[in-house]
Amino acid sequence: MKKNDLIAKIAERTGKSKAATRAVFDESVKVIAEALAEGETISLLGFGTFKVTEVKERTANNPLTKKKIKVPAHKRPVFKASPKLKESVK
Repeated sequence: MKKNDLIAKIAERTGKSKAATRAVFDESVKVIAEALAEGETISLLGFGTFKVTEVKERTANNPLTKKKIKVPAHKRPVFKASPKLKESVK
C-alpha cells in the first residue's frame, strides 16, 4: 500500500476529505520526524514505538572494490512494533 492508498482508506473510514486527511497525515509525519531529531521517543499504544539509536563506527567491505572502508558513527531511526500489532499480523 502506498501513501495515497492509505490516505484514501483513512478518508473513507473517517468521512473526511482526502485533502484534509492528507494534511493531518503529513503534519503527523513531520511532528514524528521533528521529535526524533530532538532525541525524543514516540510511543503509540497498540501500535509501536519510534526512537533513535546510536550506531557505532565500524569497518565494512566495499562490495565493488573489495576494499575496507570506515562507516562513521551515526544515528538511525528505529520502529519497534507493539505486541498487539505483532499479533494482528499473524
